[in-house]
Amino acid sequence: MEERVKTGIPGLDEILEGGLPKGTNVLISGGTGTGKTIFCSQFLYKGIEDYNQNGIFVTLEERAEDLRKEMLRFGWDFKKYENENKLAIIDGTSTKLRKRAVKEKYSLVGLDIDALIIEINRVCREINAERVVIDSIPSLGIKLENEKELRRSVYRLSTLLLEIGVTSFMTTETLGDGFSRYGIEEFVSRGVIKLDIIEKGDKFVRTIYIRKMRETRFSMERYPFDIEHDGIRIYTRGEVF
Repeated sequence: MEERVKTGIPGLDEILEGGLPKGTNVLISGGTGTGKTIFCSQFLYKGIEDYNQNGIFVTLEERAEDLRKEMLRFGWDFKKYENENKLAIIDGTSTKLRKRAVKEKYSLVGLDIDALIIEINRVCREINAERVVIDSIPSLGIKLENEKELRRSVYRLSTLLLEIGVTSFMTTETLGDGFSRYGIEEFVSRGVIKLDIIEKGDKFVRTIYIRKMRETRFSMERYPFDIEHDGIRIYTRGEVF
């Protein structure tokens, strides 16, 4: 039977046959404000806290120091696990300024996809990481010259993550009813999870559904979820959209 990785997100494992297939690569898609970064951070933090699986967060969208501050609101002390070499944040936001991120142990100067791939591989070995998050693909796309180059880069990243055997999330923004910004990310990922905010009556509701997940039986129903004081919780019983 396929070995499963617990996500640490209440409700998600219940609709994924007990968790994610070990070593899979999943695209987390959704519009602005749907909770993608929180979703991925919870996956990493709970992986360390509850399952003793070290992790790497590659941030291409916001500074590492801002990420740490935001996650403290949920009681997730990233710095503690960084100091224990259980978590590494690779800061790629400094590439916009063409300089190394101040005081960051892991950071990139200029966006060279080969350098990014090498760094992820190196840090995985250094801290024995079993989980990796790349946030986000559109931020990578901004720095590349054309769609062909982006497609090749996303494919190479996805292949690397599969080859080194980590269970990984890559995030992307959606436009309209699609599943990705560029229309290619979902084809190089082995799973796709869509986060949405939909209007229901006189209020807006956060929903999640599984669009694709290799080696897994799953329902394509929409489930509501909340972002609570201790993170994301998916409600799998009761109202389904």
